[in-house]
Amino acid sequence: MKLIRFQDPTGTTCYGSLQPDGSAMVIEGDIFGVSIQTNTKAQVTKLLAPVVPTAILCIGLNYRLHAAESGAKIPEFPVLFMKTLGTVQNPGDPIVLPTHLKSNEVDYECELAVVIGKTAKNVSKENALDYVLGYTCANDVSARDWQRTFGGSQWCRGKTFDTFCPLGPVLVTTDEITNPNELGIKTILNGETMQDLNTNDMIFDVPTLIEFLSGSTTLLPGTVILTGTPQGVGMAKTPPLWMKAGDVVTIEIEKIGSLTNPVVDEV
Repeated sequence: MKLIRFQDPTGTTCYGSLQPDGSAMVIEGDIFGVSIQTNTKAQVTKLLAPVVPTAILCIGLNYRLHAAESGAKIPEFPVLFMKTLGTVQNPGDPIVLPTHLKSNEVDYECELAVVIGKTAKNVSKENALDYVLGYTCANDVSARDWQRTFGGSQWCRGKTFDTFCPLGPVLVTTDEITNPNELGIKTILNGETMQDLNTNDMIFDVPTLIEFLSGSTTLLPGTVILTGTPQGVGMAKTPPLWMKAGDVVTIEIEKIGSLTNPVVDEV
């Protein structure tokens, strides 16, 4: 099932299952608990991020070729950082380049996002996917100057500006994606493909990440896990390629779809 979160013509926020004509069959109840698909068909007037996260956990340097282009060693353990909940942005809404706390080096990062569907703690990788509700596209937008130079050796400042975590367009449930580590993934900037690889290049696959992140740690339903980005980021290009106002960036993942956002300057 392709779950969406959307506004209907009355402005009401709903969950639904996406239909071929772009409408939705309304889902009632808690998507992380008991829910049912009704027979009510709704018009989708605005598509929203498919989940309101309870936490956003992010993995750095998790693709072998990206680690190589970054000049980094293959990590022994997953590299964890976090984004704040205010970074979430809807499909179609703008990525805002910070000007008050200014960055001149804002980069794109296509990522597979995993949404935890039930409380998970000390999960083994053998049954880790049982705790997943579904998958969506994410853009781990990154201010590289704040990440690398101004952030006091920590990544979070460069990763947590408003709108720096677009999610969508749909949440594809696990019955449609049985192996999250066999999906094509790419970034398209202004019509030109910048990143184009497969999630099978991950150093730590999705079950391993869930085992690691749930170790002695409770992952609540609604936890979003960003699983890393493949090679081809703007930072690694010669010369570096940074996003600018007027750009349009699309994250595309096989079996999920395309997440597109324009880029604007903060005012």
